[in-house]
Amino acid sequence: MQWIKENLEEYKRAAQLKGITIDFNYIMELDEQRKKLLQQTEELRARRNEIAQLMRVEVSESLKSEGKVIKLKIAELEETLHIVQTEYDELLLRVPNIPAPDAPVGASDKDNVQIRTWGTPPQFDFEPKDHVELGTALDLLDFETGVKVSGARGYYLKNELVLMHMGLVWLGIRAMIKHGFSLHITPTLIRSFALYGTGYFPFGRDNVYQALEAGKTDAQGGGEQEPLYLAGTSEMSLLAMFQNKTFEEKDLPVKVSGISPCYRSEVGSYGKDTKGLYRVHEFFKVEQVMITRADHAESDPAFERMLGIAEELLQGLELPYRVVYACTADMGAGKYKMYDIETWMPSRKSYGETHSNSHLTDWQARRLNIKYKTADGAAHFVHTLNNTVIAMPRVLIALLENNQQADGSVLVPKLLQEFVGKERLEPRS
Repeated sequence: MQWIKENLEEYKRAAQLKGITIDFNYIMELDEQRKKLLQQTEELRARRNEIAQLMRVEVSESLKSEGKVIKLKIAELEETLHIVQTEYDELLLRVPNIPAPDAPVGASDKDNVQIRTWGTPPQFDFEPKDHVELGTALDLLDFETGVKVSGARGYYLKNELVLMHMGLVWLGIRAMIKHGFSLHITPTLIRSFALYGTGYFPFGRDNVYQALEAGKTDAQGGGEQEPLYLAGTSEMSLLAMFQNKTFEEKDLPVKVSGISPCYRSEVGSYGKDTKGLYRVHEFFKVEQVMITRADHAESDPAFERMLGIAEELLQGLELPYRVVYACTADMGAGKYKMYDIETWMPSRKSYGETHSNSHLTDWQARRLNIKYKTADGAAHFVHTLNNTVIAMPRVLIALLENNQQADGSVLVPKLLQEFVGKERLEPRS
């Protein structure tokens, strides 16, 4: 809180730039109330202890009476403190990170700034099909049955598209091994602290599926059960591993990777991209997370290296893409800076987001209490960074559409041929 007070105008500006409504003056009022209530409670507890000591020497009715009054006052103060503390904590969770000085200022993703492009979008001398037409004709996709079984946005991947999917997962894993990341298959069911700690609660709460309500006994008869949620990215599970951990400085940076299914309700995107694989409720992702010292000389280059890992993989797949710098309103509450990679998708006649590279400085670390200790014994909050390595099925859209041929077949990129076992996908006879 002291840091917020010392940098109040910057935080107010950050909230404004990110479109977050928050009353900092009210937060500070609550902080003062909280401190006064704590002080009053401690003073009464001290007096209660003093009375207890005196009663050991001589029993006094007046002291007994005073002790009873103090007990009631403490109970009242604790109840009030709980109410104030809860509101204070909830409001603090809405305090955004201050964006980087060079972050583009904007009101929506239309204000994102293109940094660079790679590759050239294909120029077809025929009327190209979208991935839905291609996938259906080649017996690679089944949306009709997917919707029947899973509801809106449900789908089945089939045949060679499954091999392409698994090949992409393996390429992502190989990239992680090459760059020194430890591998994890992460929990999909997670507790709320992982969501609050990474910033997906309270922001984006509507986009998270709740799998188990509070109060229900778990299968092992463990009694009272916390609510459980379906993770929208393994970033949540990976960072939650380190809650309340203090690293030795020499052990940083930490590089971890998560391989997992992911789930998002897409509540805020009702009516958008309802056709095909672009915006679905469940998908699969290889994710990379880095934890560094709280030094931009270390975390900023790490941010660029993580971007490079994703770009290297897309280049190997020969997919045209661009890198954009997300503007302040599009980057999210906790981000210091965010780059998106958007891959060319002919059916959209534009680039579509496939990767999100985020630098959060110590914003998540403060929420999860992740620190490191320097040689002089001082403890500091770490910096956290994350980026997509590869995400399916969005990349499958780009692979099918960019590699389609006039006869309706689809060429398989060289990197994936070892997994698919053929160079071309053709209609089945």
